[in-house]
Amino acid sequence: MQVVGKVRMALTPAINQCWNVTLYPTARGLTTLPMWRGAVTVQIDFDFLEHVLLVETSEGGRRVIQLKPMAVAEFYREVMAALESLGTPVSIWPMPVEVAEPISFEQDFAHQAYDPEFAQRFWRVLLQATRVFTIFRAGFTGKVSPVHLFWGAMDLACTRFSGRTAPEHPSMPGLPDRVTRDAYSHEVSSCGFWPGAPGIEPLFYSYAYPEPAGYSEFPVKPAQAFYHTGLGEFVLPYEEMRQSANPDGALLEFLQNTFDGAADCGKWDRSKPEIA
Repeated sequence: MQVVGKVRMALTPAINQCWNVTLYPTARGLTTLPMWRGAVTVQIDFDFLEHVLLVETSEGGRRVIQLKPMAVAEFYREVMAALESLGTPVSIWPMPVEVAEPISFEQDFAHQAYDPEFAQRFWRVLLQATRVFTIFRAGFTGKVSPVHLFWGAMDLACTRFSGRTAPEHPSMPGLPDRVTRDAYSHEVSSCGFWPGAPGIEPLFYSYAYPEPAGYSEFPVKPAQAFYHTGLGEFVLPYEEMRQSANPDGALLEFLQNTFDGAADCGKWDRSKPEIA
């Protein structure tokens, strides 16, 4: 996903808060949406039903790459070759971001895993999370991001903005400062789904930047949600949501409650009507 995401970043104009780099869930997997090499449109899609990567152009060109266990270096070469053969060559910075001990795509023969069952499970979680996040997104009339997947940390996110600028964000490991400070140029309340990391289970999250006084103590629901001091954000463990009597309702309650905490503690102007 980082290889494909970097292609999207190279072939699309920069959009505020780095929104031009993200991927989007589809009925079969994930997509870059249309990108342009000159006047030619190119799109790359992950298909997690057939387990293939499709590279297609507006000129009728099409290449298919099997999604299977292979070295990152091999996958990188196949994607670059497919784009070249379709008349849409692209050059990207081949270093992964937001990962520990990154290895250049060209030289990474260490990582070769691809598990079709779990790739598909992850995609199905993204689809259902996108469905509920979209309901939540619709309840805000101010500036709000699309529901989109950031391929660095692999989190599906949706962000609301107060309209006020924010203080300069501190540096973050694995990301250039210019990226971080563009992403957090304005005051936000952001929520999302993250598949977790070693020692951290999959979870839904919600945070405010800058974090206002009293935010971490704000009472939120459902009861299984809590403020994670290590992450600096509210979390609702995925399993708690999944096993609740009303999973959609539990997640929407979490999203709304944590936004209320950010907006109330941060003294957002809530005189403007919100649909919710």
